[in-house]
Amino acid sequence: MKSLKTMASSILAASIALSAATSALADNMQWKALGQPLATGPILQNQEKPFFENFAQRTGLPIDVDFKPVDTTGIKDTEQLRMLKAGLFDVVSLRVSPNSRDEPALLGLDLVGLNPDYATARKVADAYVPVLDKQLQKRFNTKLLTVWPFGPQILFCNAPIKSFSDIKGLKVRVYDQSLAKFVESMGATPVPISFPDVHQSLSMGVIDCAITGPASANSAGWPEVATHQLPLGMGIALNGYAVSLKAWNSLSEAQQAKMQAAFDKLSTDIWAYSESLYDDAISCNSGGECSTGNKFNLVNVEPTASDFELVNDALVNISLPGWAAICDASSDDCSANWKASVGPIIGLE
Repeated sequence: MKSLKTMASSILAASIALSAATSALADNMQWKALGQPLATGPILQNQEKPFFENFAQRTGLPIDVDFKPVDTTGIKDTEQLRMLKAGLFDVVSLRVSPNSRDEPALLGLDLVGLNPDYATARKVADAYVPVLDKQLQKRFNTKLLTVWPFGPQILFCNAPIKSFSDIKGLKVRVYDQSLAKFVESMGATPVPISFPDVHQSLSMGVIDCAITGPASANSAGWPEVATHQLPLGMGIALNGYAVSLKAWNSLSEAQQAKMQAAFDKLSTDIWAYSESLYDDAISCNSGGECSTGNKFNLVNVEPTASDFELVNDALVNISLPGWAAICDASSDDCSANWKASVGPIIGLE
């Protein structure tokens, strides 16, 4: 049997260790983070959420994060830049299209026809992030750390379609102005609806079709209320991670470097994960082999050569000029900065 002295020593040692751990935790900075909506699915659940819930470990920084998906807070996803500027949150998983209403330059990341594949989108992102970072620091006291894709955005309908041109006369959910202009050019009516509200809108006939990535649609149950999917990528849904300058400037240069490296790794992981999800989600939605989602029975409509041509032509003829007019009204050199950085990638000088 242990002596009272030995037991007392053990209790004292345990108490000191607990006190040290508690003190270290108390010394950690406490940050607030807004994430993607819950309904967006695997990227949130399997990449983003684990990163923020283990933030100190992933970054090697003395920071604990209170992480909440945006749709659990009562805050609209259109308000993220305002939240950062006001200092109400320290870091957000920035939903690019919704926040382009406050900063039109953001939409230049993913104009219809700009990103036909992951490789091109990555080049566009690498070239344009420094431009956007400068703009967000200037206007919103926000630093853009990195961007990543949900994946190709395709069409889901609860009406029979054989090609993209069949949306003429239909009501189509869109999520940004570039997409709205493109849908409108096809004789359809663009309807802006937030992602969490799309399922109900499709089921009630408020809209006939909606556009998103196949994995997000699967997670949100869209195939329950749709009948057809047409895998024609109109954009790749680039989103990002942004931190308030107040929070960023509270870190030393060495700490900033650690944080940037951690977000760069998270972004790289999501790029790869997004690409692996895409083909499987297309198959899951249409009753094929399925390993990452739920199996449904949508009719998979193969895009026609004309469909691909429509998207390719949309950049120069519809999405770029329409966006440039809006963006230049907000900032004189907006489209010029885009052309200087992104133009060479797509052969547009």
